[in-house]
Amino acid sequence: MNRNRDNSVERHLSLSRRQFLKGLGACLALPSLGQFAVSSASAKGASATVPIRMAFVYVPNGTIPSAWWPSGDGGADFNLSKTLEPLAPVKQQLSVISGLADKSAEAGMDGAGDHARAGGTFLTGVRIKKTAGADLRAGVSIDQAVASKIGHLTRFPSLELTCDNVRKSGNCDSGYSCAYGYNLSWRSPTQPLTPEPNPRLLFERLFGTGNAEERIANLKRREAEEKSILDFVLDDARRLEKNLDGRDRAKLDQYLTSVREVEQRIERAEKLGKLPNPAMETPRGIPSDFREHVGLMFDMLLLAFQTDSTRVATLMLASEGSNKTFPDLGITEGHHNLSHHENSADKIEKIQQIDEWYVTQFAKFLQKLDAAKDADGSSLLKNSLIVYGSGNADGNAHTHTNLPILLAGSGGGKLRPGRYLKPQSTPLSNLFLTMSDCVGADLESHGDSTGRLSV
Repeated sequence: MNRNRDNSVERHLSLSRRQFLKGLGACLALPSLGQFAVSSASAKGASATVPIRMAFVYVPNGTIPSAWWPSGDGGADFNLSKTLEPLAPVKQQLSVISGLADKSAEAGMDGAGDHARAGGTFLTGVRIKKTAGADLRAGVSIDQAVASKIGHLTRFPSLELTCDNVRKSGNCDSGYSCAYGYNLSWRSPTQPLTPEPNPRLLFERLFGTGNAEERIANLKRREAEEKSILDFVLDDARRLEKNLDGRDRAKLDQYLTSVREVEQRIERAEKLGKLPNPAMETPRGIPSDFREHVGLMFDMLLLAFQTDSTRVATLMLASEGSNKTFPDLGITEGHHNLSHHENSADKIEKIQQIDEWYVTQFAKFLQKLDAAKDADGSSLLKNSLIVYGSGNADGNAHTHTNLPILLAGSGGGKLRPGRYLKPQSTPLSNLFLTMSDCVGADLESHGDSTGRLSV
């Protein structure tokens, strides 16, 4: 055999490999691939029934219990309290639930740090490790447990939102990492999912940038670019594959698998139909006014549910232990400082006003959900399950039993709202299991659950 010819072939293959691998790197680095590999509500092969949406809205520092709980005998016979009065227009789609507890948030041998424990265990039902370092330990949150079952049916498996700062490190509460108090959603016991605080970035993530016409043009351009790149890489890879040695062939096969996955996800996205394109401009960014910020994030959540971009979401209105002031209420003291009221009538009154302020913003969101029509002609609120609550019950005493919990919506008629329910000393995780059943997640257990809650 001609040795010079062999060397020439080897040089040619080596050059081809280098060009090919370099080409792969450029393709893998394209950010548009991740944006395009998404799906939507109308997926072929998905359930033909109207989807059920699930969200968890968190408020910090507990409440004033005496102003929170309704009066009446329970069931359908109850009157909304002063704090809950803003919810009167959607009362028939509301379940007020007392007696729910988050035992994982109690001090035990860990001492101080109730705010971190309240936030860090609210959706997991699992005790967190007391550390301010990188060695975090929590649990999988219910939103992620559900998303792992149904997230493939939508463009985004889940959305994590906040109206507060984003923090994943540092000491925020008596030796507990800030990650616990600032992140509701946990993909694994060691991995909190960073929530998005900027409504502009959220909108661009969901629908693209610019006005409606610009978004259509940008989408078409991304589609054309992504398809041509994938086609080119696949052709080049198949041509080279037969000339590679075992190690390179294994590397190539691994890459081809990832390319095929992207290709399949693109095909699935195409089957799902066009990307939703709301008739509104992209938001400017984070408003300086807190009321406007909260309202805008609720509107983004509404859009995500209306377009079925996701069916699972969390929204932290403020981090646990938040010391925000409320100047529009004439309250210049911080929320957390006021929550340690020590039975001061003046501080209790101010906390009640803050509690009512948060409920009012939530009520506005629910009324918009109720006014929005779903594919079956009923309201979007009916086809949703929206939890509102805090991992602290009494902010002054730092208790974690009898949590202030609301559940809005009926899960498409699977539950019976319009009632005041009074289970006794029941894990909050039991409610989450019931909700997971309604969305078809089929979870055997979650956190410290002991069974399902009848709602």
